[in-house]
Amino acid sequence: MSKNRLAQTLQAATLCLAAGALQAQELPTFAVTARDGRLEPAQLQVPAGKRLKLTLHNAGQSPVEFENLNLRVEKVLSPGASSFVVTPPLKPGVHEFIDEFHPETGRMQLIAK
Repeated sequence: MSKNRLAQTLQAATLCLAAGALQAQELPTFAVTARDGRLEPAQLQVPAGKRLKLTLHNAGQSPVEFENLNLRVEKVLSPGASSFVVTPPLKPGVHEFIDEFHPETGRMQLIAK
């Protein structure tokens, strides 16, 4: 490969990475905290038709498994850990998330409008 072709390829790759990073920064972002078997907030209004970034923090003393099987979103967090998930574009309506380790009390609804 010539030096010119290599330089063009590297420029294209850099632009793709920068565009992807910019797109990720533009996602509507919402914070969710797991604490002692509960997900906070219990309800969250979010925009329909958009991908969302949910930042997750486990402030409790036990692990949590944050998930919604219909959306294929799942994340396990140990106590004190933080992470994030990105949802697919949400249809209008209520989307229930649960903490699999605390299914009776660890529930949260995303209300997409």
